[in-house]
Amino acid sequence: MSSEYVAGSCNIGKGEIKRRQTIALIGVFLIFFSASTILGTDQGRSARISIFIPAMIFAVGFIQARKKFCLAYGLAGTFNFGKLGSISKVQNEEDKKADRKTAINILIQSAALASAITLLFYLLPL
Repeated sequence: MSSEYVAGSCNIGKGEIKRRQTIALIGVFLIFFSASTILGTDQGRSARISIFIPAMIFAVGFIQARKKFCLAYGLAGTFNFGKLGSISKVQNEEDKKADRKTAINILIQSAALASAITLLFYLLPL
């Protein structure tokens, strides 16, 4: 695991990665809670689309943890390898561009994963 900033590749350390893993776990809980509520209250099939929001919470946390890259930090031009919440600014404009590109990529990948989860839940014959 890298313990230093690498433009467009790694902008968070161990503590921040654990935080994203926790967010992913919260997302999983919300997916199952929402799914059981939707199915348990006999909602119409269209209500299943609402699973997208908890799926997006899971996907963003999961992908950020796997890539060791924070989407928000990438867009803001910051990084953190110290205490939680102790961020530093990226100085180089080229590095900021690389970080923004990676952040947008993570957002797109997260939306695709959340969409796939939503579609799977929507199509389940329950």
